Amino acid sequence: MKRFNLSILALALGGALALAGCSDGKDGADGAPGAPGEPGAPGTPGAPAGAFVDTVASAADFALTLAPGDIVVNGEEPFHVAFSAQGRNAKGEMVPFVGLDKVAFYVLNQTENPEAVGAPVVWTNHAMANDASYYLTCTPEGVYTSRGEEKEACTLVEDEANPGHYTGTWEHEGTAPIILDSDPNALHRVMVRTFNLVDAEGNGVADKVLTAAMDYIPATGELAVSLKDSVSSEACIRCHGQLDGYPEGDGRFANVHAHHNYQKVENCVMCHNPAIAGGEDDPEKGWNADFAPMVHRLHAGHRIADSLTGEAAELFAHIGFPAELNECAVCHDGEPTWQFNVYADACEACHVDVNFATGEGHSDMSIPQADDSACGACHTGNLSPMAVHQPGRRDAMMANGAFKVAVQSVEKVDNGVDDDMSLLRVTAEITLNGAAPADDIDFAEYMTSTSRGLLIGNLDAKGTVTRGLGMSILTDAVSLTNGVLITEKAFDDARLVGSLYATAEVQVCGNGIEAVKCDAEDALDAGFANEAPVFYVNLDGGDAVMARLDQPERTTVDEASCNVCHDNLTHIKGTHGAYDFTQCMDCHNETWGGSYHPVVEYMTDEVDADGNPVFKEIEGLSFSTRDLVIVAHRFHSGLWDDNRGVPAIYLDANGSLHGYPAPQSDCQACHLEGAPLFAPDGGLHSGKRAMNVGTDAYISPVSEACRSCHQHADAAALAHFEANGAYVEGKPASTADLPVESCATCHAEGKTYGIDKVHGGGH
Repeated sequence: MKRFNLSILALALGGALALAGCSDGKDGADGAPGAPGEPGAPGTPGAPAGAFVDTVASAADFALTLAPGDIVVNGEEPFHVAFSAQGRNAKGEMVPFVGLDKVAFYVLNQTENPEAVGAPVVWTNHAMANDASYYLTCTPEGVYTSRGEEKEACTLVEDEANPGHYTGTWEHEGTAPIILDSDPNALHRVMVRTFNLVDAEGNGVADKVLTAAMDYIPATGELAVSLKDSVSSEACIRCHGQLDGYPEGDGRFANVHAHHNYQKVENCVMCHNPAIAGGEDDPEKGWNADFAPMVHRLHAGHRIADSLTGEAAELFAHIGFPAELNECAVCHDGEPTWQFNVYADACEACHVDVNFATGEGHSDMSIPQADDSACGACHTGNLSPMAVHQPGRRDAMMANGAFKVAVQSVEKVDNGVDDDMSLLRVTAEITLNGAAPADDIDFAEYMTSTSRGLLIGNLDAKGTVTRGLGMSILTDAVSLTNGVLITEKAFDDARLVGSLYATAEVQVCGNGIEAVKCDAEDALDAGFANEAPVFYVNLDGGDAVMARLDQPERTTVDEASCNVCHDNLTHIKGTHGAYDFTQCMDCHNETWGGSYHPVVEYMTDEVDADGNPVFKEIEGLSFSTRDLVIVAHRFHSGLWDDNRGVPAIYLDANGSLHGYPAPQSDCQACHLEGAPLFAPDGGLHSGKRAMNVGTDAYISPVSEACRSCHQHADAAALAHFEANGAYVEGKPASTADLPVESCATCHAEGKTYGIDKVHGGGH
C-alpha cells in the first residue's frame, strides 16, 4: 500500500475543488496518444498454496523415500545417495518437503559369521566397521558440529527445479566412512534419520524421525528379506503400544524409553550388533549390548534380579516381563531361526546360572564350551530350544484334558437340622489326563496348593457377585465315583437363594503335556490351571443370571485384551488356578471390601545397607477394595505396595512410572476399542454403582476408578470428587444405594474433557 502526505493531499483536493467550482470554460481537445511503453518482463508463476511444506505436525506426517538404485554404500565407487521427502499439508495431502538441513544414513550388511563365537549370521554396521560412529551425517554445508567439535559430513543438496528431491555426495578427501568393501550379493540394510523437523509453531517434532529399514541386494537392486528378523515390530507393539498416524503395515512402537524411541525392531540392530557385544563378564556392566542377548537379559530382569550386577542391575532388575519366559513365540513371531540358532551369548542372557567356560550349570555333566561351534550339534531334537522351552505347554495341557472340573449341578439340600442352615451340594465331573481318575485318588498329590477348590457365590439381578460359598475338593468331598465328585458344605439359608455361579480354581503340577504328581521327576517348576467352565444355576427355579464379567455387552475388557501382553492368565497368580478371565470375579469384585495392598509406595533415591532400593509410602494415599478395575488400574500405574519385594511396576521419587510397557494414557491397551466407559445415566457402563470398603462402608466407583491411576491424594482432588457427588476413600457412605456421580458431565466420551480426549492414546 502506498503512503501519502495527507496535508498535501488535502490541499490538492481543495485546490482542485476550488478551480472546478470557479471555471465556466469548456474542456480542451484530447491530445495525441503517446508512444506505447516497453512491455514488462513476465513474472514467475507462484506455487499454489500447500504445493510443498517445510513443517509437519508429527513424525507420522513425514515420509522419506529411498530406492536401492539410488544409493552407493559398498565397493570402490564414491558414496552417492538420492532420495525424496514429503510432508502432509493442511489438506491432508502428501506434498514435497523442502528445506531439509540434516539427515543421517545407517547402513548394515548381513553375512555368515566366519568365527566360532556368536550367531551364525551377523550384522556389520559400515560406519562402526570404519570406526566412524554409527552413521553418516549429511548437511548442506558438508560439515556439522557434535559436542562442540566440527566434523566432516556428506554434502546434502536439494534440487531447485524439483523441490523435495535431494542428493548426498562426499566432497572431502578420502572415502566416505559409510563405504565398506562388502559383498554386493549380501543383504544390505539402510535406514535414514531426519533431524530438525518442526511443526507450524516452530516446536520440534516429538520422537526420532526414522524411515523403515530397507533391505536389498546391491548387486541386483532387488529388495530382500533378512533371515535374522525373527522378532517383528508387531510383536513389540503388543505390549509397548503403537504410535498413531502411520500407514497400515508400518506399525511403530510407542513406548520404549531407551534413546527416546527407535520405533521399529529392524532399526535397533543398526547399533545393537556384534560390534558392541561384550560386557557380560564385566561386573560393572553385566550385560551384552548385542541385540539378542540384550533383549533376552532385559526382559528376564525381574526373574533374575539377584544375579544381575552393575548397569544390568540398575537398568533391568525391575523389569517384569508380563508373559512366561519359556513362551519364546510371544516375541519370536517372524523367521523361526530361534529354533536352531544356538549360541552362548543369547542363552546366558537368561540362563545366568550357566558358566560356559567352566561348564558349571551346563547340563548335569557340567560340559565346558570353548566356543559356539558345537552348540547346534547337541541342541537338536529333544534338546532343541523348542523342546526344552516347551512354548505352548499350557495350551497342550488344556488340550490333553490334564485336569478338568466340569460342574454338573448345584443343589440346596436339607441338612436334617432345623438351624436355618442347609447343605449346598455340588456335583462335578473330574477329568485327569483325559480320563476319569481312580476313586481313591489323593488330589493333594497333584495340587500346588491344597487351599484352593470350588469357587461359588451369589449373583443379584445385575450380575453382581457376592462370594463366600466356596468349597474344597479335598475336605468337603463326600464321594468320588467313576470321575463324579460330590462335595457338600453347610451355609446359612439366607445365602442359598436365587442365582449362583460355580467354577473351580485348582492348580496342578505337570510336565507340559499332562498332570503329574508334584514329586514326579518330570514335574516342571510351574503350576498349571485346571479347566473349569463357569456353571450357573437359579436355586429358586427359572433362568439364572449370569455374572457381569460373563456378559460381553457390560464389560469393556476381556481375556484377549489381557493376553495381548500376558499371553495367558494362568501364570499370573502363582499357586492359584484361574484359567479364565471370568474366574477373577470371585475375589476381585465390588462387594468384598479390603485389600492386601492398602498403601502406595514409591522407590526413593536411597538404598539400604545391602544396596537395595528403599521404598516409602505416599502419605494419605490408601485403598480399601479388591475390585478388579481398581486392582488392575493400581497395579499397572504403579500405585501398589508389593510386600514380596520390588514390584514389577513402580513409581520413582519423581513420580515417573517404570515397568509398564505401553503409554500410560493409552486406555485401549486394555479396554476394548469403541466400548463406552459411561452409561447414559452418567454411571459406569458396567452398571456398578458402589464399592464395598468395609462393614457397611461404600464409596463411589467412577471417582475411585480415576483415583486408581491418578495420584489424587490431595485434599483439592478429593474435594473435587465430593463436590461432584462422590463418596471417597476415608469418607464412605453407610449404604450401597449411592447417587450417580456427575463425572460424565465433563468426562464422558465426546465431551470437552472426555476421557477419550484427555488420554492421548499412543501419541
